[in-house]
Amino acid sequence: MQDLSITKSNKNVIFLVAVAALGYFVDIYDLLLFSIVRLQSLRDIGVAEADIRTKGEFIINMQMFGLLVGGILWGVIGDKFGRIKVLFGSILLYSLANFANGFATDYQTYAIIRLLAGIGLAGELGAGITLVSETMSKEKRGYGTMIVAVVGLLGAAAAATVAKYGWQRAYFIGGGLGLLLLLLRVGTFESGMFKQAEQSDTEKGNFLMLFTNRKRFIKYLCCILIGTPLWFVVGILITQAPEIGKELGAPETLSAGTGVMYTYIGLSVGDMFAGLFAQITKSRRLTMLIFQLMSVVSVVFYLNAHGITEGRFISICLFIGFFIGYWATFVTVASEQFGTNIRATVTTTVPNFVRGFLIPITLSFEFFVKYFTAQGYKNSIIVSSYVMMGIVTAISLLALTQLKESFGKDLNYMEGEEPAGNLNAASEMKA
Repeated sequence: MQDLSITKSNKNVIFLVAVAALGYFVDIYDLLLFSIVRLQSLRDIGVAEADIRTKGEFIINMQMFGLLVGGILWGVIGDKFGRIKVLFGSILLYSLANFANGFATDYQTYAIIRLLAGIGLAGELGAGITLVSETMSKEKRGYGTMIVAVVGLLGAAAAATVAKYGWQRAYFIGGGLGLLLLLLRVGTFESGMFKQAEQSDTEKGNFLMLFTNRKRFIKYLCCILIGTPLWFVVGILITQAPEIGKELGAPETLSAGTGVMYTYIGLSVGDMFAGLFAQITKSRRLTMLIFQLMSVVSVVFYLNAHGITEGRFISICLFIGFFIGYWATFVTVASEQFGTNIRATVTTTVPNFVRGFLIPITLSFEFFVKYFTAQGYKNSIIVSSYVMMGIVTAISLLALTQLKESFGKDLNYMEGEEPAGNLNAASEMKA
């Protein structure tokens, strides 16, 4: 009977990981779709060619603002009412928003719908990673989150492929995939740790808890800051590939859609290697340090690729993608830093705050572009890219030094209580 129980438990875990991975696949598909169809869709709804870059930035910022709002909303719901409710509610909202996006005929409507889609998209990854982290053993949960990331990130490749058949059709398909996934989710089960926490009188899902304790706030802020280079690379350097390619003297216009697709293929492979490297070294911090430093090298290659051809652009995107492939490791680190009563809030808000950080990054980037243009630089976008990459990398590395190693940490505790077997002593790295 015990063997049957173990077999059933293993099957449940495999099913949960598979559903979380497919959910992240649809999440990434929808999240990056605007970056892929930006030029085509804005031209079709009548945006002037001279305004496409700046109005595109506004729309993506609306989507990112939605992620900020949704991150808090779904995180609190996840800790108060359960991770499963987040998976159902978030996917329903962003699926309906994507259907609506296919009917957008003006710039203002487009922006509002991307805001709503962003709110919906905010719940997917955090709830999935939280469920996997709390269900699998502390030694093996890194493999589970790695699988979620590897499968999920291939959603970018799917989005770029489908977008070739029209941006409206791509949005409709995204909505349909979400609703199909909703049916599959009927068989998922709630986290055992959450069920235990549910019986406790300890306060759950209080977002303000992250700000009322200085140590807790600094830890939370550092969890966000270690991921900032990821979305600068995707949201600026790859999304604005047509403009960057022009300054590099590319013989033909570089495709942001192609760039996103190959960057995320590289990212998917990089996430797998990062996950395996963390398991072998028993250190997520060391893994992130190596990948962060190498991502700077890859960006330097990109920004120095004068006369860049499409083939070279694809190779560079794969290279860049591989070394920003620490997304699953970064989200797992955030999940492992906090107790069960606020874990979903943290794991849902942190990746969305990183995505939302693209708003101040974009504003800062535009400031530098205008400044260097006024100074007479003909390649102001390239120079601004160097400056911003330096800033976000320095911030990220500083934040990483402030976090303790979390590999092998026991997660079955409430925030404010000391977990038993807090850290695997052999893997702890001193800041």
